[in-house]
Amino acid sequence: MADVALTKADPPARASLDPILQDDALQSQHIHAALEEHKRRGVEMAVLARWIIMPMVAVFLIAVYPEPSQLYYVALLALLCVNGFFIRRFARVGRSRAELGLIMLDLVLMTFGMVVPNPFDPNEMPIPMLYQYDNFMYFFIILATGALAYSWRTVMAIGVWASVIWLGAAGLMWAFMTPDEELARRLSEVLVDWPHVQDLYNPNDVGFRFRIQEAMVFLMVAAILAQSTRRFYLMLDQNADLARERANLSRYFSPNVVDQLSQNDEALSQVRTSRIAILFVDIVGFTRLAEHRDAVEVIELLRGFHGRMEAEVFRHGGTLDKYLGDGLMATFGTPAPGPQDASDALACARAMCVVLDQWNAERRATGEPEIHAGIGIHFGEAVQGDIGANRLEYAVIGTAVNIASRLEGMTRPMQARIVMSDALYRRVQEEGGAAALLRGFHCTPEQTIRGLQEPMPVWALTSL
Repeated sequence: MADVALTKADPPARASLDPILQDDALQSQHIHAALEEHKRRGVEMAVLARWIIMPMVAVFLIAVYPEPSQLYYVALLALLCVNGFFIRRFARVGRSRAELGLIMLDLVLMTFGMVVPNPFDPNEMPIPMLYQYDNFMYFFIILATGALAYSWRTVMAIGVWASVIWLGAAGLMWAFMTPDEELARRLSEVLVDWPHVQDLYNPNDVGFRFRIQEAMVFLMVAAILAQSTRRFYLMLDQNADLARERANLSRYFSPNVVDQLSQNDEALSQVRTSRIAILFVDIVGFTRLAEHRDAVEVIELLRGFHGRMEAEVFRHGGTLDKYLGDGLMATFGTPAPGPQDASDALACARAMCVVLDQWNAERRATGEPEIHAGIGIHFGEAVQGDIGANRLEYAVIGTAVNIASRLEGMTRPMQARIVMSDALYRRVQEEGGAAALLRGFHCTPEQTIRGLQEPMPVWALTSL
């Protein structure tokens, strides 16, 4: 395998920083996407709840108070439903002034409907008596639906805003109202023996003790919901991290292997010996190809090659063991063996050749030199498991790995695209994939493999 010497100072620095920046950007994208999805679903649920609850309240008002003047409150409820439509439209992750303004409009509309006398009600009563209807409880609907859609800060803000608006309205009412002395006198005469009841129904008293109590309870509930929402967002961040880790894992293993790894706590920790297929692929003449190119062009070339090769590895159920400069090593049957490991490895090798031919056709069209690669495959016994202490790495080692690497090196003198061992050839036959996969291979007996004492037959494919 040939290594590329990077002589420029700046490109290597960027190359070393790019993976870190890309990982940070990928993590941020996962978290932002998770938050976006949560916000979208939460707002949809909150608005749907509003569109269900508000008509129910309207029906309740008409049923309990069957008077035409109640249509005024029905109209206010309809405005809250319309406001929900705009909240759904402007909702987004992060700060949105339009969204916060619409939430504030919710609270103002509700307060206005509760403390301002109905202009269509012919029965006049002192304004403080409106508080006797205990309508403050409807603020809890806005708070509960807000907990479905917003961050803990916004939920807490709803609690503070609603309390301030409610108490502020009570203060304004007390400051600017005109006391009804006549009604107060008559109630005093009737309830002279019940002073506590008289205080409770004083037509000129807004009942600040009760209003403060309502706001205090509302703030407590808002704080509890905000804490619950905060915990949920922390869990969402953790799930986003897990999704990112799973995505990173899928860059090294095929999807079915990722499923197995994610469902087992110690899927790779146990060291074991098994018979697997090992594949090496390497660019032929890479040193000559890279010597007249700058570092950025070389990296882009390797990315294009690695990307196409790893896609075929994953498509055929293999595991990407490692990148090796201008090549890579893949295994089939790791971490768990399958019934078609040898056939999958050979099918992957042939597919790699097809992909390279397609890529070379594109490169010829743009005046770029062709890329040729040698592929070596072997089926045999290897040891697999985690290695390392604090930083673990999954590894496959053994003589079978060395043989596959030597077979890849033999593609040059044999002028072959794929060279495989007789062990893999026979294993493919046992798996029943001989008809199509073995077409075009010819046997070269008694080949000396460096590292082995005795020669062995190999099979070579010169053209598809």
